[in-house]
Amino acid sequence: MVTGPFINASAVLLGGVIGALLSQRLPERIRVSMTSIFGLASLGIGILLVMKCANLPVMVLATLLGALIGEFCYLEKGINVAVARARQMLVRPGKKHNPSHDTYIQNFVAIIVLFCASGTGIFGAIREGMTGDPSILIAKAFLDFFTATIFACTLGMAVAAISVPMLLIQLALAASATLIMPLTTPAMMADFTAVGGLLLLATGLRICGIKMFAVVNMLPALLLAMPLSAAWTLFFA
Repeated sequence: MVTGPFINASAVLLGGVIGALLSQRLPERIRVSMTSIFGLASLGIGILLVMKCANLPVMVLATLLGALIGEFCYLEKGINVAVARARQMLVRPGKKHNPSHDTYIQNFVAIIVLFCASGTGIFGAIREGMTGDPSILIAKAFLDFFTATIFACTLGMAVAAISVPMLLIQLALAASATLIMPLTTPAMMADFTAVGGLLLLATGLRICGIKMFAVVNMLPALLLAMPLSAAWTLFFA
């Protein structure tokens, strides 16, 4: 029985609820400064993960092809539409919001990726599925709790709802880990981690407002990383 996904999802749920309740009490300067700090932390983690790359061409090719697939499939546009509809259901009629619609969507998409598609969460879920060790996801839960609290001050209770897809994704990864891990090599895991690091770098830049990467459109890169790494090792290494 895995526990890490439930702990991580509970942290996001609790943080989102607390943040939504504190939204009017937490000073704006704290919300702004802490958001930048979380973006900086994402950049730092991304850099560390990218440095683990085993085959640089694989990381670059997976990211390029993944982004192209995402652009052709309009992944981010689909997420934007779904988030906009969810927001309409959660917002009270006539209630005014400080952030514009576009800013709301951009920030919400960024934290969806940060919570649900981070290399740490994916690797942590797979690792627990194989070894039963939830330590990575527990460590991630602490960061996600404070991240959810801060973002919920601006984005509202919708942040807490992210805990549901995140839990399902991590449970699915943990359940399929016994099928995935025996087929992987250290090089494949290193390249997968590096691609996840690039996505975290893009997410950090987006949270900090430096460059608005279409991070959701880059997600297919995670699916391509391991197959491309295996092919590169077979034909070129």
